[in-house]
Amino acid sequence: MELGSVRELKQSWSTRVTTRGVTGAQVARGQARTAGPVALGAAPRGSGYALAVRYRHEGPLVARLVERLRDEVGEREVDVRRIGPVRALTTPTMEQLQGRLRPLVPGCSICHEVDTAGTLGAVVERDGERFLLSNSHVLARAGLASPGDPVLQPGPADGGTAQDRVGVLESWSPLDPDDANRVDAALARPDAGVEVDLTGVPTTTAVLDGDELVEKLGRTTGLTRGRVTAIEVDDVVVDFGGDVGLLRFDGQVEVSGAAGGPDGTAGPFSRGGDSGSLVRLAGGGSAVGLLFAGSEAGGDDGLGMTFCNVVDDVLGGFGVILAG
Repeated sequence: MELGSVRELKQSWSTRVTTRGVTGAQVARGQARTAGPVALGAAPRGSGYALAVRYRHEGPLVARLVERLRDEVGEREVDVRRIGPVRALTTPTMEQLQGRLRPLVPGCSICHEVDTAGTLGAVVERDGERFLLSNSHVLARAGLASPGDPVLQPGPADGGTAQDRVGVLESWSPLDPDDANRVDAALARPDAGVEVDLTGVPTTTAVLDGDELVEKLGRTTGLTRGRVTAIEVDDVVVDFGGDVGLLRFDGQVEVSGAAGGPDGTAGPFSRGGDSGSLVRLAGGGSAVGLLFAGSEAGGDDGLGMTFCNVVDDVLGGFGVILAG
């Protein structure tokens, strides 16, 4: 199918799902669709696209929806995968990029002073000022923090203390519990004298068509390579845990792990603690996404999917550009 046809199907089926008595706000609050929320996107297939259907849990509602989609749209025109629960990726593990680094390096551990650990994605600029970019759930406790709160490198889960402060929280994207979100991002203002090594970082962005090879450098899994398996994915329900709970995201990028990492083998594109990583086209290309969540299953290797905000949505929301 053409991309435009997939977009029309997404809109039509999204309406049909929510008009069955389940609203997007209810899904975001975890009050309904107990059989498992369905996310819809565009999955590259040959020279065109198929309708990407992603679900969290097995259940009668999901089974009926998938059966109806296959009957009405066509078996070859849908790409169905069970991905399991999708969670904000902040769970710490003991891997690389978790130590104290000066100058800072995009890909290293960073976090709000009372949280765990995520990843420094990039340095951005606005009117000559530079800021550190990561997720809201990494730097701003998903909106529960206050401007001026300390930001540590490494994050507390990696041993960071008050002596490891590198900046303060500047601003963050709002996360709406009652409507679809597009961005989970935050900026920190670096302290005076804090330097960042920007060697080789991308300064341009690109728009994805799907099926591209991409890569990221993250606090937990280091340098990994993946393939874009769907774009414009709507109704991705992410569990942020604690006081935040379930939030819904539209317009997201889906990535599955692919071979081509440092050891040449396929593996997960991300794991907990990689949240905030900047995703770029493989081989040192332009930036395309900001990694923020991942699922337990559904990848080509069975190791889960990664979800990313579109990088231009992130930068545009703050009125910044990538610094180099």
